[in-house]
Amino acid sequence: MSASTREDPDLDDVEAGPPSTLDRSAGSEHERAGGAGRGFALLLVITGIAGVIAAAMLNIEYIHILKDPEYTPVCDINPFLTCGAFLGSPQSQAFGFPNVVIGMVAFPVVVVTGVLLLAGQRLPVWYWRGLLIGTLFGIGFVTWLQYQALFSIRAICPWCALVWAVMIPLFVHTLARSTQNGALPVGGGVRSLLVQYRWVLTALWWLVVVAVALIALAEQWSTLL
Repeated sequence: MSASTREDPDLDDVEAGPPSTLDRSAGSEHERAGGAGRGFALLLVITGIAGVIAAAMLNIEYIHILKDPEYTPVCDINPFLTCGAFLGSPQSQAFGFPNVVIGMVAFPVVVVTGVLLLAGQRLPVWYWRGLLIGTLFGIGFVTWLQYQALFSIRAICPWCALVWAVMIPLFVHTLARSTQNGALPVGGGVRSLLVQYRWVLTALWWLVVVAVALIALAEQWSTLL
């Protein structure tokens, strides 16, 4: 890092300069050139690994069900918290093949991307745009699955919920970083909002999902009390 930069634990690396003139959301030269701070890189690795684990566990359970239709998944805690209701539903094959295949392919890419960024690699704009499009698809698909779970199947799959949880910060933070490196050209105000309040936006999103789940499945929650 050059003498003109300094370390900020919240914004990763940003350019040094007078506080009155510094656009803290613009990121460091390394970030603008396609790199990323350690915090974002670790976020990719952690969420990617969590996603791989969830997808792998669902895939294992799906294989067991294919072999034995009477098999009860280990994640079937009760009729409300269950994987079986999802693995045997039409929603589990939204594109004509098991949804778990998408996770098994996509999340390792997220992990590898995080490792590359931890190693100091600067990724090209096209790669960042591909990552952004991928996370946009992911959060859109997850939101559809959330709706199906809460209002159609009316149950929660524990491993699916883990995917829901990791996709939210993955999308929000990728969106914020994409405004810093030119993959998503936006005005300074929008970039500042996304970068400086990315964890606030993530937390609010999590809270909205939890609130909707509590309201939509009020009867089911009451059975656990």
